[in-house]
Amino acid sequence: MKKIIQVYIYKGEKYYITECLDLPVVTQGKTLDKLIKNLKQAVSLQLEGEKLEDFDLASEPSILANLEIDSLIYAKT
Repeated sequence: MKKIIQVYIYKGEKYYITECLDLPVVTQGKTLDKLIKNLKQAVSLQLEGEKLEDFDLASEPSILANLEIDSLIYAKT
């Protein structure tokens, strides 16, 4: 059973967007703080009344986020 719910975060045109890799959850927020708040709420609502075993999740799983960062700027030498 998984102890971690994996999510992917990237910047859209106006909002940060996160997609769960382990659950059917997608949400957005204008700031990263708002996004995290929305993500926690969306995951909680998705799992409300469900058996975690049905999602192959251990009790009290944590969330691991991968954040896509704009392309890197390399210094010229």
